[in-house]
Amino acid sequence: MSTANSEEAFNIRIGYLRPETVELAKNELRETSDIKENAIKELRQLLQASPELHYKDDDEFLIIFLRTCHFYPQSALEKMKSVAAFRKENANLLHGLVIEQIKEKLLNSNVINILKNCDQHGRRVLIVNCGETWNPSYVNTDDVFRLLYLVHIAAQLEPETQVRGAVVVMDFEGLSMKQVTALTPSFSKRLLTFIQDAMPIRLKELHFVKQPFIFKLVWSLFKPFVREKLNKRIHFHGGDMKSLHKFLSPEILPENYKGQLPKIDYTGTQWLPTLEKHEEFVNEWAEMGPTKW
Repeated sequence: MSTANSEEAFNIRIGYLRPETVELAKNELRETSDIKENAIKELRQLLQASPELHYKDDDEFLIIFLRTCHFYPQSALEKMKSVAAFRKENANLLHGLVIEQIKEKLLNSNVINILKNCDQHGRRVLIVNCGETWNPSYVNTDDVFRLLYLVHIAAQLEPETQVRGAVVVMDFEGLSMKQVTALTPSFSKRLLTFIQDAMPIRLKELHFVKQPFIFKLVWSLFKPFVREKLNKRIHFHGGDMKSLHKFLSPEILPENYKGQLPKIDYTGTQWLPTLEKHEEFVNEWAEMGPTKW
């Protein structure tokens, strides 16, 4: 069972790793003080020799990319390049993206939420409500994408999340044609390119829950863009919460997913002050990636 619940709720845990996470980083990511020091130095040199890229190069920032690439500097640089290419390709949505632009949509919708506690493996759990909760005529797919993007920027600030990765639950309860028609091939492609190529966070599991029969139409759009590595991490549960519990313990899940915790009584709104507290980092990201947009 994950500890530090009070610190996990509506808070980004900055600047520390729990002792067991340090051990995990060593075993899973090759993270030792020597490897880390050399990798930071080498990645900084590689970045300085890549004038087409525009990123911060302080230790903390470089570690975000190094952890996601098991401390191989060349791989981290490639990830930085693919993030920059993706940001340039989607400049109309991502260049200059700041909290103010999506604040109203976050406050007045409940599409994106994050469980206020981590799972039994200490991972953050992001909930995306894609069913009847989502009104695409108010929060269109561009808004959904920008909300997801800002959440992923905030998640990068947590060393625990850099090491342990994150889990996403896509909840399709009450899905109707209203939502299905909004989920276009271009949105599907953008979302899956982001997840697979342009996200410096380790996505450990992607769960689809409560999806009705009509979901087949949605999946037919997504499936062509899903590569093998991600495919192994995708799990379909429908209404079978026991199936979900094989991955996410009922001890850490709310009643909504037949868990032992109270029903979710909060939305992304409660996470907004947390995001705003780290506005400076979000604003820096608004310009990072390619040197020329």
